Amino acid sequence: MPKKLKLSPEDFDQECTTVWSFPRRWNWATHNSKYRWNWSPEVVRNLILRYSKEGDFLLDPMIWGGTTAIEAKLLNRNLLCYDINPEAIKLTESLLDFEIDSETSSEWQVKIKVKKHNATKKNKDLKDESIDFVLMHPPYVDIIKYSDWIKWDLSQIHDINKFCDEMEKVAKESYRVLKTWKFCAVLMWDTRREKMYQPLAFKVMERFLKVGFALKEDIIKVQHNCKATWFWVQKSKDYNFLLIMHEHLFIFKKLLQKKT
Repeated sequence: MPKKLKLSPEDFDQECTTVWSFPRRWNWATHNSKYRWNWSPEVVRNLILRYSKEGDFLLDPMIWGGTTAIEAKLLNRNLLCYDINPEAIKLTESLLDFEIDSETSSEWQVKIKVKKHNATKKNKDLKDESIDFVLMHPPYVDIIKYSDWIKWDLSQIHDINKFCDEMEKVAKESYRVLKTWKFCAVLMWDTRREKMYQPLAFKVMERFLKVGFALKEDIIKVQHNCKATWFWVQKSKDYNFLLIMHEHLFIFKKLLQKKT
């Protein structure tokens, strides 16, 4: 039988600035912060509320820990979500096993489809300009590996330029399926190589601009409760580098193309 759970966060306020900070991650519904490959539900809730409306059709091409699917169900949005990892698909399906309040469930007409698909490839089932909002939390190259056996897993790519080449394919497909004037949200982190800062987020941003998107917002998301921080604090002092404690949340917009 589907679970009956607390279905909304406490004291939730929609973000209104370009700096988002959530020191405490609330775990309402079936959200669970133990999955390292998901993004915080506060981020997803803010995105869905600001950039879509009830009944819209959303796309998350890298569902990972199921966060977007849970929030889509709670906020009455239709969603197509897919992932290259069958374990992510199974997890997402299990996390959707809960009931909406019986007093309001009659108003909910949500369709959420979960399928296995490579985000870098064209989805032949999706027509051009059929999606109202695209949102995604891609891997940050190979900082956290989501598998060690899937051929097209982006988290197995160490080379930053090769990773960006693959993300450009994701950007191109996102642009194709997104309706004109609608939005696409991408959360990305930066990294270091040999103690030197690598602006991975901006490199990915450039690829989305390259395929035709315009940049609506650059939101700084503050990182909290990073694992092994205690270890790296001492390393930063010993070897003179600063810990990266922020991510970039880019909001892109698909503008009307000029006729040529």
